[in-house]
Amino acid sequence: MEKDDMYFISVAVDLAREGMQNNLGGPFGAVVVKGQQIVGKGQNRVTSAHDPTAHAEVNAIRDACQNLDTFELTGCTLYTSCEPCPMCLGAIYWARIDRVVFAATRHNAAQAGFDDEWLYQEVSRTWEERKIDFQQLGEEQATQVFNEWNNKADKIPY
Repeated sequence: MEKDDMYFISVAVDLAREGMQNNLGGPFGAVVVKGQQIVGKGQNRVTSAHDPTAHAEVNAIRDACQNLDTFELTGCTLYTSCEPCPMCLGAIYWARIDRVVFAATRHNAAQAGFDDEWLYQEVSRTWEERKIDFQQLGEEQATQVFNEWNNKADKIPY
């Protein structure tokens, strides 16, 4: 643990409380820190934004990327009021964040009515085994676009 970890966790928890009290969404908050500076903030805004992807971590990542004018957050730490759900975990990896520090666990969240254990189980299943009906169609068309991407001279890899 770094010496300022508790400070940044407190900021994330304060954002969670503020968002909850202002009816923005669930009691979740997050900040992205680079060096010793907060470069992105997020609160859960699922209900107020009518957006199931508007979790605190995703909003903090979006804010940091806009503020830093980048799509990669290498060299950054995400501080979040709760252990990230599978969706947020994916966003964290895609953003290439170096480190995550969280306060409450997913089990604490489940006790408050935010149980995502079912989602952890679903993502480990094959698409044929999932509860939502997944069907594959148009593979040839889609792979042609990948071929075009591979040959694109001015692409920005990520």
